[in-house]
Amino acid sequence: MNNTDQTNACDGSEHDAVSIAEAARSTIIRCLNDTFRTTFAGGQVMLTQGILALGGEAQRIILERVRAFDDFCTDNDPHGEHDFGAFDHAGERVAFKIDYYDRSLTYGSENPADASITRRVMTIMLMDEW
Repeated sequence: MNNTDQTNACDGSEHDAVSIAEAARSTIIRCLNDTFRTTFAGGQVMLTQGILALGGEAQRIILERVRAFDDFCTDNDPHGEHDFGAFDHAGERVAFKIDYYDRSLTYGSENPADASITRRVMTIMLMDEW
């Protein structure tokens, strides 16, 4: 086999398999994040001081909007994992961010697609607290 034959021997199938695996992993993470975001079950929800200062009624509305949020696009969700969102509320820009930790909340999760080893923490904040 000459150098030309060796170069042509790679048909890209390894690259395709990696792409498929990454897409499947992102799909699993997105489903886990959507379930957590819409139910607040399976993790912890943290409200920042700025959100707490808005009062109970504003917090209720903001939590409802986080649960109903579906304005994901490549600008705010480049990996397709639905782990970040932002919207306006009463003249304030509000954001939520989902982070992935190990079960003890000590370290980052080794695999956010594996719910058995991952604890999700969503922080809801005013954008200027970011």
